[in-house]
Amino acid sequence: MMNAVGILTEGGDNRALVVDDHPLFCDALTLTLQSLAEFEEIRTAGTLEKALDIAAQGEPPNLIILDLNLPDVNGLDGLVRLRNAAPHAAIIIASSMADNRMISHALKAGADGFVPKHSQRSVFRRAFEAVAKGQAFVPDGYIDPHGPGQEPGPDDALVRLASLTNQQARILSLICEGKLNKQIAYDLTIAETTVKAHVTAIMRKLGVHSRTQAVLIAQEARFARVLPNEG
Repeated sequence: MMNAVGILTEGGDNRALVVDDHPLFCDALTLTLQSLAEFEEIRTAGTLEKALDIAAQGEPPNLIILDLNLPDVNGLDGLVRLRNAAPHAAIIIASSMADNRMISHALKAGADGFVPKHSQRSVFRRAFEAVAKGQAFVPDGYIDPHGPGQEPGPDDALVRLASLTNQQARILSLICEGKLNKQIAYDLTIAETTVKAHVTAIMRKLGVHSRTQAVLIAQEARFARVLPNEG
């Protein structure tokens, strides 16, 4: 049988990136990938920033395994930013936060598949085979929270955030931390006028007229808004 992961690119020149802050999980998933296909390179990253740096260097990965809970990112922001940085990569989420609503939102935000982190190797194999064929993969037992036969409306916050460039998303993240333009310019080593231009573009893309409104849009894509309310 043809190796499904091997046909992610026609020439079989495949590169993978595992993004997770737990070294043991990175090692285990690297071994799983090696057992499923021949990769020219499998790299790992413990933070979103390192993953973005890898995606921007040389030949980009065409398969990314991403944990949603990283030290330097909150909610689905990381997925949106990584999708922007690697638009042609197949992205599979491997997360312990695997309720139906989270899976649905992750797929809307650009993921090609979702595998609960506790899954056995056979489940990862099925996910790889599905995304290699251009199909979305969801775990057994997944039920669309919007109900069968219903077409869910667009998740407005995620759609708007997905329109941002990687630099704009980084600046928005710093705005959410309460930083001023001068501080953002220092952190990113760019001119303050450049920051102002990016902020203007961010507000235009998000359809807002103030930094506060931009922060509210960003918060709509965070875990607290995605997960079901308790109690």
